[in-house]
Amino acid sequence: MDDDGAVRHAVARVIEGHGLATIEAASGAEALAVLQREGEFPLCISDVHMAEVDGITFLREALRLFPDMAIIMLTGVADVSTAVECLKLGALDYISKPVMMEEVRARVDKALEKRQLVLQNRFYQRNLETRVKELDRRNKQSLINGVQTLVHALEAKDAYTSGHSSRVSRYAVKTAVQLGYVGELLEHIRLGAELHDIGKIGTREAVLNKPGPLTPEEFEHIKEHTLLGEKILAPFLNESTVALRIVRSHHERMDGAGFPDALRGDGIPREARIVSVVDAFDAMTTSRAYRASRTPSGAVDELRRCAGTHFDPEVVDAFAGAFRDLTALPIGR
Repeated sequence: MDDDGAVRHAVARVIEGHGLATIEAASGAEALAVLQREGEFPLCISDVHMAEVDGITFLREALRLFPDMAIIMLTGVADVSTAVECLKLGALDYISKPVMMEEVRARVDKALEKRQLVLQNRFYQRNLETRVKELDRRNKQSLINGVQTLVHALEAKDAYTSGHSSRVSRYAVKTAVQLGYVGELLEHIRLGAELHDIGKIGTREAVLNKPGPLTPEEFEHIKEHTLLGEKILAPFLNESTVALRIVRSHHERMDGAGFPDALRGDGIPREARIVSVVDAFDAMTTSRAYRASRTPSGAVDELRRCAGTHFDPEVVDAFAGAFRDLTALPIGR
């Protein structure tokens, strides 16, 4: 881009010698119109002093439109301060007039090489960030898979709780759908429900399998599994706060008499209220060391009886709506 036709044509021939097609413009306004019409060019060579839109104004606007475009400015011999200003504004280089064609070739090569390095570095940086994120995601998923395997292995050792977490997970997801949950939130609820009892890894086996009532000390001990579970999962579930809230708060009660935080009513995370209901249902319909199982209809009646004090009434209704045919449930025996 130059208002001197002879200079413009000579520079164009040099660029074409690099195998690049050229478009000439006699003014800044014309050059900007070309950019807006044609899009980004790898390289632009512009004179500084032109009528209407000067080179400085063109430089600012061109880089605003296309920040990665390589721009070389043509300046007068005594115009060093303007050349420096152009470099500060983002020009890759400048060439002093009168123009020497060999110098133009060298500066064009240098500018195109510099632009290519910038683009490659950006690509590698973005690709590296993507790969790091993917590796982090895979590592976290691998850890979660390991924890899930551990949960199932612990349950398999106890005939009374075998399959409990998988059933609670299925119940929780279907109940959540009734309450309007969709997409990624359902996956967080599924995960939190499946891992809700992981903290019981730190509960003494004698307490877990005790055939009679727990002593106050034993009850305090078993209550610790909610906080321990959150602590175990927090390092690799930091992006799933829903799952962590479920693990911590699934034993809270609507009347504030639950644990570990004695939360009340809507202060209890809704996802934890969902798991509280389905966890209780599965526990009631499964034989335990200290009692026989209830029938599914009897368990639902108990949920309704305790709605408002222990359980969220809306969640109880959603559970009942999600599983109208109680004979089709994967009840644990």
